[in-house]
Amino acid sequence: MADTPTPRAWRVVLEKIEQDLLDGTLTPGDHLAPERELAATLGVGRSSVREALRVLEVMGLIRTGTGSGPTSGAIIIATPAGGLAQFLRLQVAAQGFPIDDVVETRLLLEAWAVSHLAERDDTDLTAVRATLQALDATDLTREEFLALDAQFHTGLADAAGNQIVAATMNGLRSVIEGYVRTGAERIADWDEAARHLQEEHHHILDAIEDRDAETARARVRAHITGYLAATGLRG
Repeated sequence: MADTPTPRAWRVVLEKIEQDLLDGTLTPGDHLAPERELAATLGVGRSSVREALRVLEVMGLIRTGTGSGPTSGAIIIATPAGGLAQFLRLQVAAQGFPIDDVVETRLLLEAWAVSHLAERDDTDLTAVRATLQALDATDLTREEFLALDAQFHTGLADAAGNQIVAATMNGLRSVIEGYVRTGAERIADWDEAARHLQEEHHHILDAIEDRDAETARARVRAHITGYLAATGLRG
């Protein structure tokens, strides 16, 4: 008889692996037990094990390899942030979350990120500064400016050092870029608007480098909400 997954049987596998990670039984770099062994131990079909492994791979928690040797089988990896960002992008695309919900989440994340950066002594803003310098170019098209603008904001979240915040910001990036582009199309004098936005970028970074968390937080909030109000996307 065919090995057909029982309803939700694959969740048993996920829960077991999750518990092993929490207990420290499994750590990044470890191999999972072979499919046959997991199936026998957990009392599920091998197809359920395979389904669970596919879910874990999409989530960015394991890497699978074929053949034999140290790189074969399912291996726990230490880069789940990419999987979280991908998962969130799919959820945003499927759910069509209201713009107000996305904006409020963005405000929470970016206000925390800039204030955290301002409070740290070991902040590395090299990548953010490079993006800001690229944005200073006067010959950028609107699309080029908006792409770099998104990179500036996600760069701040990345620099803050919290992987969950960074992954969430990257997961929201496509929907944020979507409403920002929609707003840009409503602006008659784009060159002037871009100049103003770039000034605000510099002011945000200045506050961070001056170690003024309160001002950095206020400036990033004003930057985000001001653009939405100016484009009529939000009052």
